[in-house]
Amino acid sequence: MKNPRGVVVGLAGIIITAVFFLVPFAFIFLTASKDKAESALLQFSWPKNFVLLQNIQQAFAARDYLMVIAFINSVVLTVVSVAGMVIFAAMVAFIWQRRAGRVGVAINALVLTGLIVPPAIVPTIYVLQQIGLFKTMPGLILIEIAYGLPFCILLFRAFLAGVPRELDEAATVDGANSLQIFFQIIFPVLRSVMITVIILQSVFVYSDFQNPLYFLPSTPTIQVTVLNFSSQYLTQYNLLFATILLITIPPLIMFIFFNRKIVEGMAAGAVKG
Repeated sequence: MKNPRGVVVGLAGIIITAVFFLVPFAFIFLTASKDKAESALLQFSWPKNFVLLQNIQQAFAARDYLMVIAFINSVVLTVVSVAGMVIFAAMVAFIWQRRAGRVGVAINALVLTGLIVPPAIVPTIYVLQQIGLFKTMPGLILIEIAYGLPFCILLFRAFLAGVPRELDEAATVDGANSLQIFFQIIFPVLRSVMITVIILQSVFVYSDFQNPLYFLPSTPTIQVTVLNFSSQYLTQYNLLFATILLITIPPLIMFIFFNRKIVEGMAAGAVKG
């Protein structure tokens, strides 16, 4: 073994990661599997009566299936917002990478401003009210797209730095216009970084609590619904933790199955940038 110290550090890192991430998840799972009386003790122990499926069924059926409605709203919000981020960020990054000069400087200033300046809630609400999109799903979708664009643009631009300009020139010689060059030539090449953006932003939008609470308070989303459940089932920890378990599973599955794709996309953009 050439580097025993590195192996020890690596094992220590794995153990620490397991303690901070797996132990809380195990506690959620065990509490969600207990009955009302046993879950109220909030002990880290195996349940005497394993009633996870019953608790999940009750959590789904509570308040006229509010959890199902919230899940559908969150899925619609996530899919549409992430699709908008991917398309708009790729187009802006393509222009930024291919056209130097004033256009590139302006885009650079806007992207950096979006990354540095914190979101202003009150002015944003005022703007949405003026255009009639406050407390609407389209308004929240625009907010999610606007907040996620700067990071997505940087990822796409870093990857586009490694895409040869000869592809653009060859398509131009064949008579393709700008939209045809982008959607038929460039966009398919961005597949690896596109997967990274989709996974990261899907988890972010799906798990977002602040924006739906401020900009769409009348329509339930999955994270805001947890707040309602924590108020309604304050002493029924079995149902509360069953709800938390339900909303935790989709992001967890995405990271387990697409973790390698995320790393590959980030590394490709870093190397090519």
